[in-house]
Amino acid sequence: MTDSLAFLVVAPLAVVFAGISKAGFGSGAAFASAVLLALILPPAQALGLMLPLLMLIDLLTLRPYWQRWSWPDAKVLILGGLPGVALGVALFKVANDDVLRLLIGAVSLGFVIWQLWPRKAAARQLPVGAGLLAGGVAGFTSFVSHAGGPPAAVYLLSRELSKTGYQATSVLVFWAINVAKFVPYAFLGVFTYETFLAGLLLAPFACLGAYLGVKAHHAVSEKAFFVVTYILLSVTGVKLIFDALT
Repeated sequence: MTDSLAFLVVAPLAVVFAGISKAGFGSGAAFASAVLLALILPPAQALGLMLPLLMLIDLLTLRPYWQRWSWPDAKVLILGGLPGVALGVALFKVANDDVLRLLIGAVSLGFVIWQLWPRKAAARQLPVGAGLLAGGVAGFTSFVSHAGGPPAAVYLLSRELSKTGYQATSVLVFWAINVAKFVPYAFLGVFTYETFLAGLLLAPFACLGAYLGVKAHHAVSEKAFFVVTYILLSVTGVKLIFDALT
């Protein structure tokens, strides 16, 4: 894996991007890293490579946002996320690489459509039941494609949190969901010796991305960051769907 030129070019950039997104912009676009890696690796291998790196980024970003989260909102999403992870395990057992490519590509395009679709601001806060449902969808999409950000954002954006409160809550939620995913990934054989070695190689890039993300949270326009993300996800999502169908 690590002796491939495509890997040496794409993987460090993908991991830095994941760190910037998770540490600075609410985790919503971090799964673009797994989408990019799925272009050059089998999807399950890409997911297995990214999870420990995402967990490392989670640990690095918990401290800067420590106790700045909304615990009641985080608790709702985490409790909803656990059954979603279990559903993801059930699908993963029967899915082949092309099914995973199709699913990851569809989630990528769905994320872009959801972000760009015209909609009115929420008139009121969503109830706890909606938060549990959002958490369930987040847990499922996070398990199969590391793409739990959008459903969690639907709930959190309705809760009228500050920019930093929203970011801190997202960090806490996905730290917990990623921990919950680790054991099933191990039993499903997603982690391999190759992904372990590649993860060690990429760990410094995860640290760099987390550092840049915390800085970017206060310095970079969120709109500019997501414009790049939308383009990236649109192109790679279409490519993955094409590969899965052909």
